[in-house]
Amino acid sequence: MNLELVVDARSNGVWLALLRDGKLIELHEERGNSEFAVGDIYLGRVRRIVPSLNAAFVDVGYEKDAFLHYLDLGSQFNSLSKFVKDTLHGKQNASDLMYFKSEKEIEKEGKISDIVSSSQPILVQVAKEPISTKGPRLCSEITLAGRYLVLVPFSDKISVSQKIKDVEEKDRLKDLMERIKPKKFGVIIRTVAEHKSTAELEADLNNLMDKWKTMHANMKGAQPPKRVLGELNTTTSILRDLLNADFTNIYVNDGKLLDEMKEFIGSIAPGKEKILKFYDGKLDIFEKFGINKQIKTLFGKKVPMASGGYLIIEHTEAMHVIDVNSGNRKGADGQESNALATNSEAAEEIARVLQLRDMGGIICVDFIDMHDKENNRILYEKLKELMKSDRAKHNILPPSKFGVIEITRQRVRPETDIKTTEMCPTCNGSGEIQASILFSDEIESNLHFLLEDRREKDVALLVHPYLEAFFKRGLISKQIKWFLKYKKWVPVRGIAANHLLEYSFVNKNNEEIVL
Repeated sequence: MNLELVVDARSNGVWLALLRDGKLIELHEERGNSEFAVGDIYLGRVRRIVPSLNAAFVDVGYEKDAFLHYLDLGSQFNSLSKFVKDTLHGKQNASDLMYFKSEKEIEKEGKISDIVSSSQPILVQVAKEPISTKGPRLCSEITLAGRYLVLVPFSDKISVSQKIKDVEEKDRLKDLMERIKPKKFGVIIRTVAEHKSTAELEADLNNLMDKWKTMHANMKGAQPPKRVLGELNTTTSILRDLLNADFTNIYVNDGKLLDEMKEFIGSIAPGKEKILKFYDGKLDIFEKFGINKQIKTLFGKKVPMASGGYLIIEHTEAMHVIDVNSGNRKGADGQESNALATNSEAAEEIARVLQLRDMGGIICVDFIDMHDKENNRILYEKLKELMKSDRAKHNILPPSKFGVIEITRQRVRPETDIKTTEMCPTCNGSGEIQASILFSDEIESNLHFLLEDRREKDVALLVHPYLEAFFKRGLISKQIKWFLKYKKWVPVRGIAANHLLEYSFVNKNNEEIVL
């Protein structure tokens, strides 16, 4: 398995595409100066308490108040609340908790009105980003995530990832943490910490302690609402969580971002910097790696499969509904075998699409009916196996008697929604167009203007792949005719991201030439 990360730095943000063996499995957009991201820590102020919900609404600076449920306060909330209060009043000058006197744990089934009061300053962490009309979802059980460890203040517990199966390795990691972790700080040991050296784990722990110190310093004299600690940006958080031996290449089209990523990778995985590669090709980086085409294929309502079958994906207010269709698939093994083959292929595509679009909530999948119970069991087990690599928490129920499989998947960020439908580029939705035959004349007229009037030296034409084929068609193609007429070769490049009648001219540096 080969993992590749393609990073496209654009004027309005950064897009990241994660490819497994050339297939797009994750797509992220990072906007500059984004706030209220998962993991961000805020000093907020309680606006109101709602006893009927056993929850409070907190002002963290977002346009809508954020939601904090009693169950998300954390057992050590009283200790955290005291730490915040003392820090704001100048009584807690050290971030170290060695001499901090812990408070009694809160009850698991208590009432929020007994613990939290209106207008109280409160330290909270974003658990879910603002989605639709809802504000952020918060928790007060503060955690700081690193490469190998997660730091949990006001706790002495050491936990090890369940994915680490080696009992001896678990014991080694626990013993090591017992020796090096500060007092009154708990630690969760992540899966990637397996077989890591003492020096690597200690360096990660020190880095997390530095973050805690920074957060404490930012709280001093602060007035809520204020962000006191920001999570890593999307690029570095993906590298932190996913970088492993399977990563073969990381392609970046921006020199400054490349240097930042080199520095970060050097700090978390020395020696892996060589997988970073600068891309300066003429084609758009997403076009070069076939990502634009995959986006248009996988983000539409209809998602095709290699066999000829397809998925229909509908998004309602309450859930997602996916219908599996066999399309024109035909086989000689009978209806039951064909249904199993199509359903198995659909399961693989569904697992990929859920992760790619970051679909959350309830997902109902209507697979093709199968009468053999053993085939339904095979499909269920296959879907569970395929979704093991999904980092979001999820639960899958066996097929119902109607052949529907229900999935719940954790939603922490807004779903990635990319419109793949295209408005008619010539009628703009009016239903009427001018003579389309004039479009070719328009391009040739503009080309003549650039080459003859403006005397541009290097001009390339970017068009939809259909138009690329039109201009290159035949022994004496239009491209050849341009060469004979202007004595200059005009490259014609097909861009899948363009709509049918969209075109542009670029120079040798791949910069658009404004007409």
